[in-house]
Parts: sequence; structure tokens; C-alpha cells
Amino acid sequence: MRSTTERPPLALGLVLAALLPAAAAGDVLSGRLELAGKARDGDLAGAVVYYQPDRPPARRPPSGTFEVVTVRKSFEPRVLAVPVGSTVRFPNQDPILHNVFSVSGPNRFDLGLYRQGDGKSVTFSHPGVVRVFCNVHHAMVAYVLVLESPFFVQPAADGSFRLDGLPSGPGTLTVWHERAEPQQLRIALPHGEPLALELVLDRPRVPPHLNKLGKPYKNLRGRRYHR
Repeated sequence: MRSTTERPPLALGLVLAALLPAAAAGDVLSGRLELAGKARDGDLAGAVVYYQPDRPPARRPPSGTFEVVTVRKSFEPRVLAVPVGSTVRFPNQDPILHNVFSVSGPNRFDLGLYRQGDGKSVTFSHPGVVRVFCNVHHAMVAYVLVLESPFFVQPAADGSFRLDGLPSGPGTLTVWHERAEPQQLRIALPHGEPLALELVLDRPRVPPHLNKLGKPYKNLRGRRYHR
């Protein structure tokens, strides 16, 4: 027989919730990137801002599959940031053959020639910058940033960025751009003032590279591209 003094489970849960402290939402880090020199406004789309706390949280397995699409002889998106262990699919939306590959250290891969369709997938198990190319088309370039930190964002068109839910304490903020030297800034959270960071884009949009066999590309006239 149920006691008349027993509190219903729902009411008990409400009482406990009222007595417990609210869960911390985490710290916020915001700011704006600016371009130096003769860079174009749209170039900020190629940046990634990420924060690595000195005491990182427990790593969670990545969820879902990311995509980098080959379309009109280019990669979209050109820059993709993913957590370590993520799987990236490379669909082909062009009516021609592509051969997506990378020779970036332990994340190297070669998908071979494949036609229009769902494409093939790669799982990136090691942190680092993965430079992605097409073995058929020299000008096709993409970057996959494989990050150990779950705290990353790509800035808006005006360069503004915001990272939420950061743990308090010291850490390192990194600004990466395919055409700039990475910038790192030591920060202790909470940090009240928005940051203002300047990027100098002094690298070519298509970096010097060889094909997957380590040989120069050839253009339609049989001439070789320079490295």
C-alpha cells in the first residue's frame, strides 16, 4: 500500500532540481579577424579559429559524416574543420572523373578515379592539416583541419567569430588560414574583451604541389606545371 506521505516522483525531481546549482554554460570567446594588405573580403571564409584548453575535456566520438563535394572542378567547401576520428565523404557532382588524394602524413589517402555519384569516404584518425588535391586537375585544392579540440568555428563573412561553452582556465587560441602563417595566442578564461586579430595572406591560392605519384602535373598541351 502506497504511503500518503510519499512524494510523487515528478514532484521530487522538481524539488531536487531547485536545490541543485544550475549547470555552468561555459565561457565565451569572441572577436574579429581583419585582413592586411591587398587581400579580398571573401578571403576570410578560408579561416578557422579554434581553442585548445590546457586541461581538455574528455574526447567524445564524432557524430555524423562530413562532406567535401567535387563540383565544377573545385572542392566545396574548400576548408573543412572536423574533430579527430571524423569521416569525410567526397561525392562527385561533375560529369567527369576525379581522383581525390592527399599525401599529408598519417592522414594520406587515395580514392582513385571515380565517376559522378555518392563518392568515397575517408576517416581521419590523426590531428593535423590535410591538404587535398585531385590527381587529374592541378588547380583543385581543399583543406581538412583535423582537430583534437571540440572548440572551433569558421568566421562570418565580416570576420567575426564566437566560441561558446569553453572551460575556464588557461589555453591557446589558434587562427588558421590556408594562405597565412598560423597565429597562436595564450589566453586565460574568462576573457571579457573581444579580440582583434590581423591576417597577412602571403601564400598562393594554389600551393605548389605534385601529383599523387610525386611527379609534375601536365596541362592539356602536355606541358608540365611547376611545383
